[in-house]
Amino acid sequence: MKKIISLTVAVAFLTALSFACKKSKSDHAAGTGESKDSAAAGIAVPLGGNAYITQMAAGGTEVITDKGLGNWTNSETIASTYFRLGQTGQLSVSVKASVPSGSSTIKVTINGTPFTITLKGNTYQTYAVGAVPINDSGYVKVDMQGVRRSGSYFADVSDFIISGTATTANVLFANDPENFYWSRRGPSVHLGYTAPASINTEWFYNELTVPVGEDKIGSYFMSNGFGEGYFGIQVNSATERRVLFSVWDPATGKTTLMRKGANVVTNDFGGEGTGGQSYLLYNWKAGTTYEFLTQGRPDGSGGTRYSSWFYAPEAGAWKFIATWQRPNTVTYLTNLHSFLENFIDTQGWLGRKVNFTNQWARSNAGTWTELTGARFTADATARNGQRKDYAGGVENGQFFLKNGGFFAGFINYDTKFTRPATGRQPTIDFDDLP
Repeated sequence: MKKIISLTVAVAFLTALSFACKKSKSDHAAGTGESKDSAAAGIAVPLGGNAYITQMAAGGTEVITDKGLGNWTNSETIASTYFRLGQTGQLSVSVKASVPSGSSTIKVTINGTPFTITLKGNTYQTYAVGAVPINDSGYVKVDMQGVRRSGSYFADVSDFIISGTATTANVLFANDPENFYWSRRGPSVHLGYTAPASINTEWFYNELTVPVGEDKIGSYFMSNGFGEGYFGIQVNSATERRVLFSVWDPATGKTTLMRKGANVVTNDFGGEGTGGQSYLLYNWKAGTTYEFLTQGRPDGSGGTRYSSWFYAPEAGAWKFIATWQRPNTVTYLTNLHSFLENFIDTQGWLGRKVNFTNQWARSNAGTWTELTGARFTADATARNGQRKDYAGGVENGQFFLKNGGFFAGFINYDTKFTRPATGRQPTIDFDDLP
């Protein structure tokens, strides 16, 4: 079932905020194809947390599990493994595999340099592939594709073994089997906005743009996050996109729906926490700037009501999503933030990016304040050194977040950024909001 809630990401944001406050290619070469157990004297990179099916053949059944590559029957399928090298030098690669019956010939391509090797034997053995020079730090991509086989399928593959002068220090890959699912999803990244502590923030306004080509399936571009919920847009499939607004349940009591907008779907959610969920199916477009408005205020009876609106320029009007009432909660909006996540683990090899600009907070007394400062943070996948393809900061006067895609130029988390002020105070007729 596709994930459409983000308690883990928001908790990671709050945790991160708390922490912060205290190629050169050689000519084609052929591998020996011989089983050499001595080649195992290197670093084992498990496919379970570092590999993806990046090209699935029609009718293909190949899969990456926590144990590695399985069901490998189709020669058109490509499985790609990624690991990061922090220094230059020579990289030697071997593969650990077993062939249930017969023998198999496969092509292994290391950063664009292909090698062909033969595998044989129904127990796991280590086969030397070849060596390439590493001229820049960053992620290395190793592709595998079947060439021919005499048995029922090519092989089961558990690890790549890497060695050489490029691997003597600063090697990074997912090495925590209990969290391979999260490693495959990739790091989630956040921006925590600096709002004035002296006011009661009743309204939070933000503008969000997904650059063309960055709207990968599985992406959640969350614009308006607050202490008890979140509001943004998702890519749920090739044919479905959503505007999603959710509020968690408190420790005691249950969040309930007060009202919802036209065509908005509402239900309870579970899995990563519980709460009330509302979403509008809407075919938003990459390259278009959308506006988000969230209100949070005490209801006078020991609870707080949260409401959100979405402005689509295609429609030329604000769309009301929903109002949720959270009991045993007396607060205005706090911990204003945005985040970017991938919620489908098989899509974690794809990169995604989002821009945010013109953030404003409005007090319960009606005073607008522009929010130009933010802290860039990341989740446990980044902090535990499982992935390093994350970035955030300011570009062209806008805040941005970026993750996935195994790019080289990461930005250190827990860094503060300031964008130029726009002075464009939102012009909203609050009495006319639907």
